[in-house]
Parts: sequence; C-alpha cells; structure tokens
Amino acid sequence: MSTMATPYVGEWAGNKIWTDALPYRGMLEVEHGFRIVDVYTRLTVDGKATANRRPPASPDQLEREMHQAGITRSVVIPPARTGESYLAPNNGVARYSVDRPFVAFARINGTQRPSRNPAERLHNAVSKRQDQHTTPEDIERYAYDDRFYGFALDPGVDDYPDVDVLEMLENVDLPIVVRGGVDTPPEELAETILGRSFPVIVAQFGGDTLDLATKHEMIDLLEEFDNCYVETSFVRHRHLLERAVLEHPDRVLFGSGAPSCHPDVAVMEILSLDVSEDLLRRVFSKNACRVIDALAPSANLG
Repeated sequence: MSTMATPYVGEWAGNKIWTDALPYRGMLEVEHGFRIVDVYTRLTVDGKATANRRPPASPDQLEREMHQAGITRSVVIPPARTGESYLAPNNGVARYSVDRPFVAFARINGTQRPSRNPAERLHNAVSKRQDQHTTPEDIERYAYDDRFYGFALDPGVDDYPDVDVLEMLENVDLPIVVRGGVDTPPEELAETILGRSFPVIVAQFGGDTLDLATKHEMIDLLEEFDNCYVETSFVRHRHLLERAVLEHPDRVLFGSGAPSCHPDVAVMEILSLDVSEDLLRRVFSKNACRVIDALAPSANLG
C-alpha cells in the first residue's frame, strides 16, 4: 500500500494549512456549484497584529484564500480598536479594495451606552463627541463616497451612535453589520439599534461561539424585526444554523469570519447542513444580494 506525505499548501494568518485538514478543498474550488458572497471579513491594512495576536492576512492573501474557497465577493471591514478614529483604517480598506472582489464597509463608533443603570444614564447625559467619534457628516460622506457600501459597528468596543448619527444612518439607508456578544446581548440590540429603517446584519448570530442561548434569542428576534438579518461566522452548532435557515430562509447571510476562521471551513459548515439546495443558494448569495447591492453579480465596483 502506497503512502503519501501530507501536502503543505501555505499559511493563513500565521497558521500552517495542510490538505488533510481540508479534505474537500478540491470540491470547494471547483465542484460545489454555488455562487458565494461573504458579508463578514476583516481586513487589516496597517500591519498591526489582531486582538488574538495573530499576524493579519494581507489583501493579496485574503483575496487568494477567498478565491480558493469559491467566494466571489467579500465585505471587508477594518478591525475594531478602542479609542481610535477609524478614518485611516476605513480609507485603507477602501484603497485595498480597488481592483479586488472586495466590498468596503466603513467602521463607525459612538458615545452612547444602554441605559441599564444610573451610571450609564449619567454617562449618556454628559458624553459628547470627541475627535475620534463618528459624526453625522462622516456618515453622509461615507454614504456618498462610491468606495463604501455600508457600515460596521462593535458596540462592545465602541459604544453606540447618538441620536443624530442614527438619524443620518436612516437617511442614507445603507446596511450596517453589528457585532453582538456577552457585552451586547440581543435584548440590548433590540433597545438600541434594531427597529430602525436601515438593514441590520447581526454578526455571529449575536453571541459568542459557545453561547447557544444567546444565539437562540437572536433567532427569536427575527420574528419581531423585519429589517434584521444574521450572519453565520463562528456559529459552530449545526442545529442552530438549520433552525435559522428553516424558520427564516430570507434572513440568514453567509459570513466566513476570515481571517480568524479559514473561509474553506466556513463554507463547508454551510454545505453540510441538511437543507434544500434552494435554501443553500439563499444563504450563500441571494439573501445578501438583496441587502447589499454591491454583492450582486451585476454590480459595478468601479
């Protein structure tokens, strides 16, 4: 019986990748037959290590890995960073999206917190925008700059926009990707940002990787908020994905979470679901193209 050495196929964000860890790689590149778009990818353009201390993926590396996974277009967002202006990272992401199948979203921040206790209510009453905070004018400028197609917010890092910024977000009516988690549970999102007129895509089903209860709560909220969607990155439990896709077939959008998660792995998690081919097509592209115009096959990214 012959033996073969495990082929080494390169590195992803500092991690070596071997084909025995990705047994369906050939199928991903050629055979799955789906058009796939990705609504949740981070792109670091200044060379700084990410929060988990891994080296960031370069734009070329990210583009190559997306292509190998069969992903045709990807929303790219700069990583969240506490207390910093996002002007330079946003412009960097837009610059590196030129001539690549990337759709740039501008990251924003705010000054407001949920009014859960007297301390937070006092904070909201006295807080004012500083130089690093997003203004209504910033929102308007990003919206009418043909390099950006939406926004991203991590309230656990950057708090929430104030009323004036939220009203401008409604005026420009572009989608926003919002990261949930321990510090940003679904009920908090419902009180602060859901229910507005613009589409809200809640990243990672609104919870951390192993937080099943929170993810179920987020799926429940889809019944209440028509303009709310969830994306699939880091949702590792098959029954959660299948529940969301079967109960809300038009509200689930594929996201890889790259470079923290290899896009091949994220694609395989969706391909393994016990749902119809039509539902897979909705998750992989149709739903996202209805929410984010720039992901459509006919979109001209300039």
